[in-house]
Amino acid sequence: MILHALCDYYRRKPDLPRLGFEIKAIPFVFELSPAGHLVQIEDTRYSEGKKKFPRNFLVPQGAKKTSGIAANWLWDSAEYVLGVTKLGRPDRVQEQHAAFQVKLDELADKTNDAGLNAVLTFLKIRDTSRLEIDPLWSEILETNAVVTFRLNGDFELVCQRPSIRAVLEGAGMETEKIICAISGEPDGFERLHASIKGVWGAQTSGANIVSFNKDAFNSFGKEQGANAPIGKRAAFAYTTALNYLLSKESAQRIQIGDASTIFWSEQHTEFEDTFSDLFNEPPKDDPAKQTRAIEALFKAPQTGTYNDDGEKTRFYVLGLAPNAARISIRFWQVGTIAEMSVRIRQHFQDLEIIHAGFEKPHLSLFQLLKSIATQEDSKNIPPNYGGEFMRAILAGLPYPQTLLQASIRRIRAERKVTYPRAALIKACINRQTRYSPSQEQEIAVSLDDSNTNCGYRIGRLFAALEKAQEEAVNPSATIRDRFYGAASSSPVTVFANLMKLKNHHLAKLDDGRKRYFEKLIGQIMSSINDFPAHLSLADQGRFAIGYYHQRQAFFTKSESTNKSESTNKGE
Repeated sequence: MILHALCDYYRRKPDLPRLGFEIKAIPFVFELSPAGHLVQIEDTRYSEGKKKFPRNFLVPQGAKKTSGIAANWLWDSAEYVLGVTKLGRPDRVQEQHAAFQVKLDELADKTNDAGLNAVLTFLKIRDTSRLEIDPLWSEILETNAVVTFRLNGDFELVCQRPSIRAVLEGAGMETEKIICAISGEPDGFERLHASIKGVWGAQTSGANIVSFNKDAFNSFGKEQGANAPIGKRAAFAYTTALNYLLSKESAQRIQIGDASTIFWSEQHTEFEDTFSDLFNEPPKDDPAKQTRAIEALFKAPQTGTYNDDGEKTRFYVLGLAPNAARISIRFWQVGTIAEMSVRIRQHFQDLEIIHAGFEKPHLSLFQLLKSIATQEDSKNIPPNYGGEFMRAILAGLPYPQTLLQASIRRIRAERKVTYPRAALIKACINRQTRYSPSQEQEIAVSLDDSNTNCGYRIGRLFAALEKAQEEAVNPSATIRDRFYGAASSSPVTVFANLMKLKNHHLAKLDDGRKRYFEKLIGQIMSSINDFPAHLSLADQGRFAIGYYHQRQAFFTKSESTNKSESTNKGE
């Protein structure tokens, strides 16, 4: 299903390389005269900040590099192309160059091309003195850079010349014929599939989704790709599409934890263009980009954005993660655009919670995952969390319990109920409540006086006691810093003392504030019959939300009072 959808995407994109070719970053191009003399070495690199990046070129598909020797057609590393080395083994380099020369001779037998003849003459002459005076030569030699050729006066590379392309596009199709497992049609057999690059954390040389390199993976005595018979056309199509979607320039990839996530639709749609904006951190030069995308998503039912093609057009989301020399599938979600948009809207509705005016109205996945990582460092985001989170969003399922556990664990460790953590806890509990037979009511966006859940009420009480302490003595460490962990998990062990301590704090307040806190505490306590010995994980989450809601209510009332006083003074 995954490979079939990728093949369909490849057919949808006529600008992708055709069979036998690929896009390759090549930093240096040797420009040759028709007589095979070096005219210049062109540096194709461009600067971005302090780094240089080579231009991409359409070149013949590279050979699968292993520990053995395998040369490419008319492009390769300097050791292969020129037979020179500074760091490698001279004997092996000569074997590599001989393999490259064999490739050129094979081409020369099939076409009499002026560009190819110039390359053959250049390599025969081997004018090393001309190369050594070029300022780029030492860098090419030291880095074993990838190089290719262009004939002087041409715009395209030698490997892109029409006669060369005509030969290479049919190369390799004379292999054993099979019925392709993807297309269901007769095709040449692909023994080794091209490497997939761009998966975060995987080998820089690339990794594979389809790979059989151990006897334990084989069946019925078959070797390598014969265990999953895929034709050359289909193998080229899915690997080319996957590399394109995972490329640095791709607008259809996002990083979610350790999962490199790509997405596409059956046909081009607006949803395909805006999907990444819904989950990615907005760019610094356009901080409102995510907000605009989410607002447009919520207005879609009124505007009818996805009512026509969106109800039928399928949308695909694929999460990939490294696994040694292979790539593992973190998640694979398929649904219509209309279905996906409904589930994503529900996700952001579940995350809605009261927050300060200066904080973002919507939270990205990165912010949520970072909030539950140790020291809020993205490097400490546990593996699998991102993939499982995204799968639950797109499938409309309850969020993983590990997210709730991690949120509560970080709050207890740091004694901070932050906006992202509170939003995540609320969403986790509400989605779980929706899918369970529990009679518990869902948590509201802001303070809910009607919520009688014991954990929620005790959390509100804890916030009220802390606020009274702050106003009475302004301590350097509040009861939250000293007792939050015990209060949120085993309330009976600490609240008897906290209620006694409260009387000392209230005695230091003026009569108005004292009456306010007594009334508030009484109202909260009205539905607490006794402090429980233990709170379940979900009720520990409700404790955190109750505490957070009550604290936000204090700040909201305080801001409203200050504004009212300022208005009265102005009058």
